Amino acid sequence: MDIENKLDLIKQVGEEIITEEDLKKLLQTKSHPIAYDGFEPSGTTIHIAQGLLRAININKMTKAGVKFNMLVADWHAWANNKMGGNLEHIQKVGRYLIEVWRACDMDLDNVKFTWANDFIKDPEYWKILMQVARNNTVKRILRCSEIMGRLESESLQASQIIYPCMQCTDIFWQKCDITQLGMDQRRVNVLAREIGPKLGFWKPVVVSHHMLMGLSEPPRTTNTVKRAIEMKMSKSKPENAIFMNDPEEKIKTKINKAYCPVKVVEENPIMEYCRYIIFEKFKTMEIKRPKKFGGDITLGSYEDLKNVYSQGKLHPMDLKSAVSSYLNELLDPVREKLAKNNTAHKLMQDIKTFNVTG
Repeated sequence: MDIENKLDLIKQVGEEIITEEDLKKLLQTKSHPIAYDGFEPSGTTIHIAQGLLRAININKMTKAGVKFNMLVADWHAWANNKMGGNLEHIQKVGRYLIEVWRACDMDLDNVKFTWANDFIKDPEYWKILMQVARNNTVKRILRCSEIMGRLESESLQASQIIYPCMQCTDIFWQKCDITQLGMDQRRVNVLAREIGPKLGFWKPVVVSHHMLMGLSEPPRTTNTVKRAIEMKMSKSKPENAIFMNDPEEKIKTKINKAYCPVKVVEENPIMEYCRYIIFEKFKTMEIKRPKKFGGDITLGSYEDLKNVYSQGKLHPMDLKSAVSSYLNELLDPVREKLAKNNTAHKLMQDIKTFNVTG
């Protein structure tokens, strides 16, 4: 695959790339650059932004020749007071999430799972972390609080102040050329670019993917950080998210209740599901309607859907019905694989009994 095609694939993932010029140079000099993604094991379920969408994004990157280090951020979750602060429970959740991605057909041949629990055994890791901490102020580190789903104004535990320093260290410790995380992780990735050369490292390329909205109406707050945290899909608001193990009827109910104003395309979660998931997995989208309301319509792209919906030619409930159907078609094989996976089943039975916090 030539450089331009690789760039095109990665740009489909990156809502923002810092910088595209640096990315192009990297692809010209390295056929298999290393990308870093990470996840904080928490909660008893995994929503589709973590499951389906993450698999879609990573598979595009690996198709472009990128190799992934996927960090199971168990110590980070511990520092962030997840799962009642029980490290063993956090690690079980991490192992379950890996099974979910296997069921989502993530390209695991080009993904290496690493564990923070292994990093912290090496004094060199802590040496880098200390360098990161010594070259930053507490105020600057606190500005990165949103990476934990926290606000700068919150009363944080001391362990949560260490978290951004750890995440910055992870990039250099794993020798990653690219950080491929959500837009909510932008601040710590920019911090890594700024501090890297000062510490004798490099400026990692930042490829920030879009954060899929929750199902409710966007918050009205003018605080941009708070707004971003409240808008994204979250396990802490189960009615606001579609989970990988949600049964068909529950998905229909959630989608039917979702925010989806007539003619409004931007900040519309139903439209987002179409753009970032359905049209990524299907070439066309068929909307079934009674003849008296125009009959069935087949759309060949998200742009087609956007044009029809913005003109009021498609009713929200007709769109919601189609979205429910397509989501269930995508999740059926995942649910079936997980049901037949003894390891995943046993882990889930244990996880259901755990205390969920944070």
